[in-house]
Formats: sequence, structure tokens, C-alpha cells
Amino acid sequence: MTVTTASVTLALELRKAGLSWIPESGDQFCLDSHEFEGEVFTVSDMTIEPHDYDTGTILGFNGTTEWALDSVALEKTLWLPREDQLRALLGPTFSFLLRVDDMWVVEVERDGEKLRFDGATAPDAYALAVLGVLSAKTA
Repeated sequence: MTVTTASVTLALELRKAGLSWIPESGDQFCLDSHEFEGEVFTVSDMTIEPHDYDTGTILGFNGTTEWALDSVALEKTLWLPREDQLRALLGPTFSFLLRVDDMWVVEVERDGEKLRFDGATAPDAYALAVLGVLSAKTA
């Protein structure tokens, strides 16, 4: 099964917009480091586990998952939310997802107004919709 996530660019925008991440098994992330650019990691009960401390959350790399890493602070990671996670974040505002030609369209409804967000992938369309909802909440 292929897991599809929001693009790194939109994941950065989501983080800037204030979306927080509590790591769970199955979540994907990348590191804020040029030496690991393009590498995507997956939180797993056996290989990469979150450990909560008073000072913050650390993702521990167990065994030989990545020889150059023992652990990394959550602040040095970028969560790549999956399509299902993004849809859940939209909650009751979500109306539908539709494929139109070569684009994916997500429609949300806020205060009786329908808002449309187009993305090259379904997760990107959802990410844009989440950004739209988050920006409307802070406006």
C-alpha cells in the first residue's frame, strides 16, 4: 500500500501556520538537515519511536534503521501528514474530494461559504484546504 503525504513545501506551510504534531506509529517525516534531504522516515513501534521528556519529544532510531542517527529532537523534523490525517483535520468543514482533469479538488464549507482548493495530488489539495481553514481561524 502506498502512503501519500503532503509535499514538503506544503508541510512547511502547515508548520508555519501553527499545525502541531504528536508522533504516532505510521506517521511520516523528514529531517531539517541537508545531509538527509529527500529521505522520508516512518514512525514505527519497532524502528523509530517517540519518547516524551520534560524537555520535549525525541524520536529514537532503534537498531540499524539509520546508522548516522541515534535520536532527533521533534523540532528538527518536519511532519508529512497523510491524506487521511489532513481530511480529519478539516473535520465537519469538509464537503468533498473530486478529481477534475489533472487536479484534485477539495471543497470545504465555512459559515455557509463554499471554498475550493486545487492541488496536484489529493494530499496537497487537502493541505491547501487545511491552510485555508487555519488562516480563516486566525483572521
